[in-house]
Amino acid sequence: MTTETPDSRFIDIDKWSALDAVNAMAEGQFTAVSAVQNAKEQIAYAVEKARERLDGTQGRIIYVGAGTSGRVAVQDGVELVPTYGWPWERLVFAMAGGEEALMRAVENAEDNFDDGRLAMVEYNVGKDDVIIAVAASGRTPYTLGAVEEGKRRGALTIGFANNNGTPLILEPHCSIFLDTGPEPVAGSTRMKAGTSQKVALNIFSTALMIALGGVYKGLMVGMIATNQKLRHRAVRIIKSLTHCDDKIAQNAIKDSHGNLKAAILIALGMGDFEQVSKTLEASNGNLRKSLAALED
Repeated sequence: MTTETPDSRFIDIDKWSALDAVNAMAEGQFTAVSAVQNAKEQIAYAVEKARERLDGTQGRIIYVGAGTSGRVAVQDGVELVPTYGWPWERLVFAMAGGEEALMRAVENAEDNFDDGRLAMVEYNVGKDDVIIAVAASGRTPYTLGAVEEGKRRGALTIGFANNNGTPLILEPHCSIFLDTGPEPVAGSTRMKAGTSQKVALNIFSTALMIALGGVYKGLMVGMIATNQKLRHRAVRIIKSLTHCDDKIAQNAIKDSHGNLKAAILIALGMGDFEQVSKTLEASNGNLRKSLAALED
């Protein structure tokens, strides 16, 4: 595996000055981003396939991983709720070793194929679900167990890996190979491999949320205003899209119980909360489609 192979360029890295080591590792981060650029077609294909499953009210996004890859996956997923309003009940995290493994290594957790498989059984994974499986090696047993069981149950499976020709590239319905090569410190996949995973998942999930209606005119209309900064942002978004004043925007947020898409429609005078909620529900929460329906 290339991520485990020592790179001859870094054999004496422990003798280098701090500046030389930092320069070398910084260069590696650009390699990681380049690997994502090279995988853009595969990422776009996975977005389209995921949208087909999730453009409704049932399908869930299920992140699966272990160690660094699992932590990167969880970080990506938790941001979908406050940023785009993705429902918590439609988000699942299957981390080898459980929540404890987010903070500390859990011995042998990633080596159990059956644990990954049983996690998909426990979550009753089905045909509407999308499994996002991440493993730098492409061979992590826990992750592969989840993919196999999820695929058997009809879920869409998407694999992100940094070693080509591995099970996580060959077995899922969609696969994203991130060719980052050897690490400056052999096997330390928190470096180039981890960066490439973070960038690729950022792009994948953001593109997916856009495709599912979480963005309108470049604005986060699915955002949940959970603090003062986001509440101010919500007011600015409503004013930008409706050209109303602060008072109307604030009242619309109050009348919509914090639902930003509904608040925008209310501020536009397109009905009360009950009316615009029905329109949003009919369009699967897509603001552009709701506006078109109400204008008609």
